[in-house]
Amino acid sequence: MSEYDSGTTSARNSSALPPVVERAVFQAELDKLREREKAHTREGDAIAAARRRLPMVEVDASLELTGPGGRPVTLLDAFEGRRQLVAYYLMWHEGQDAAGQCEGCTWVTSQVQELSYLHSRDITYAVFCQGPYEESRRYRDFMGWEVPWYSALPSQERLLVGRHVGMMHLVGYLRDGDRVFETYWTTRRGVEAMDYSYALMDLTVYGRQELWEDSPEGWPRVPSTPPEHELRTDGRPIPQWSRLAAGHSDDLGAAQEPSADRKPHGCH
Repeated sequence: MSEYDSGTTSARNSSALPPVVERAVFQAELDKLREREKAHTREGDAIAAARRRLPMVEVDASLELTGPGGRPVTLLDAFEGRRQLVAYYLMWHEGQDAAGQCEGCTWVTSQVQELSYLHSRDITYAVFCQGPYEESRRYRDFMGWEVPWYSALPSQERLLVGRHVGMMHLVGYLRDGDRVFETYWTTRRGVEAMDYSYALMDLTVYGRQELWEDSPEGWPRVPSTPPEHELRTDGRPIPQWSRLAAGHSDDLGAAQEPSADRKPHGCH
């Protein structure tokens, strides 16, 4: 049984605890922290305001993607008629089995499920996979994701011009009639905007339990050498285990057979 299935975590096995105090002392300390939280929120609002004032650059609206059924579609088509588009460029390891796919991309893509709130603001969300459509679509189906899915392969060099093709990117687009403009992009920890799991972990006493965090002595840590293991359990991206337990097939039709000594990819 995997660690994911058994529910055993480093936090469960830790004896480290915060000091115990009276309610009034606890509330006084929390009130001091709350002032910092409010400042952090206000700064986030100010950064978002600056983001809305960025200039934009035009992108060829006819750039080709591969869409449902393996059919060619355009970047303009991916807007689904809405004014804005947020595209997540998912990393792909062609020919690898499901366990060999990017744990970081699996993490953030698993978080984005309910799209109606985005749609209510005239925003479409889609995954632009940096791999073949059919192979990556099987991964989407195995994971149970229902978000719009495209392969960016036909045009990814032009879509990600000036950036590291093959790395995760989150990109914002705006449509003005039949013209398309890029308004924002981010990568690495910037894609945490898609996540709620880490945000909730940050509210807990033990946090993310990752090696880089500033935590008190004795706080639990996720065994993490190399760092991508933070998002893997027993050699697989963490959310794959529940899909396997539910009977989903992880056969991607990939050309390469799974390798017992394959190392996880450093994707996040």
